[in-house]
Amino acid sequence: MLFESIKMNTKYWEYPKNNLAVQIYNLSKIYNDEKQNFALENISLEIPAGSIFGLLGPNGAGKSTLINIISGVVLKTSGAVSIWGYDIDKKRKQSKLAIGVVPQELNIDAFFTPKEMLNLHSGMFSVPKSSWISDELLKLMDLTEKASTYSRKLSGGMRRRLLVAKAMVHSPPIIILDEPTAGVDVELRQKLWESFIKLNKEGVTIILTTHYLEEAEHLCDHIAIINKGKIIANEKKESLLTKFNEKIIKIKINKSDISEKDKLSLESIGKVKFSKTDIEINYKPDHVNMRSIIETLYKTKLDIKDLSTKEISLEDIFINLTRTN
Repeated sequence: MLFESIKMNTKYWEYPKNNLAVQIYNLSKIYNDEKQNFALENISLEIPAGSIFGLLGPNGAGKSTLINIISGVVLKTSGAVSIWGYDIDKKRKQSKLAIGVVPQELNIDAFFTPKEMLNLHSGMFSVPKSSWISDELLKLMDLTEKASTYSRKLSGGMRRRLLVAKAMVHSPPIIILDEPTAGVDVELRQKLWESFIKLNKEGVTIILTTHYLEEAEHLCDHIAIINKGKIIANEKKESLLTKFNEKIIKIKINKSDISEKDKLSLESIGKVKFSKTDIEINYKPDHVNMRSIIETLYKTKLDIKDLSTKEISLEDIFINLTRTN
């Protein structure tokens, strides 16, 4: 385990008794402009230790403000926040040291090698030289062979992994990944996913923000969705995906002309979207079974070219929740 190999200070990083990495209670942040705008309004949230926790939301929803408060960069207006059992007001130093942040920007000095960079940041965090774990982190992030290569010569994926290693030099039990795969191709994104899963298996709690809903669905075991400064969903991924009890039928037709009678027939199945020769129906399997759906379609005069069904995805849930809140 990573926590054993890096000789973590058990005085600080014993597992929280309540098994929670982060506790947030009635947290608010108000920017004191003329309108007294709430960036966050009475947010309460619990992040289990050892989890990969997805924090999702549209632009301007409050994700960055929440992360900056958790990591000690921004001061809250009211409420309580505890990081790894430490109240951020009473134990500010310990709470800040319990977190490593991987920013979206690739802020890497091009004239340092990965090992030099990790050693430098270890010193900046006052880690005794005898406790430096640069080699272990390079191995964990599959960068050992590039340890002495100038950072400017590293690929984009290697630089991303180096940022993760850089955030871990002081051995924090929690790491925040802020849009970690923004702008990378699909193949590279999947390689980064493997690195994040490996890090989590070593015992590190990961808080992930991303606009790639597929990424959150693949990696996270808990998900919270924030919109307009409020938490509108917060539960285990499996629970969230099954909660909506919906499936989707996609129909391709040869002609875009649909009679009013056929439209009413389709609407008896569920919520319908029409787009030229494409029809999409969201329906609830508990209310409508497939046999009745087929019978309804058979009675219409639609010239059906193709038909498929799919389970509702996290992206579908996200769109529905943020559109109605």
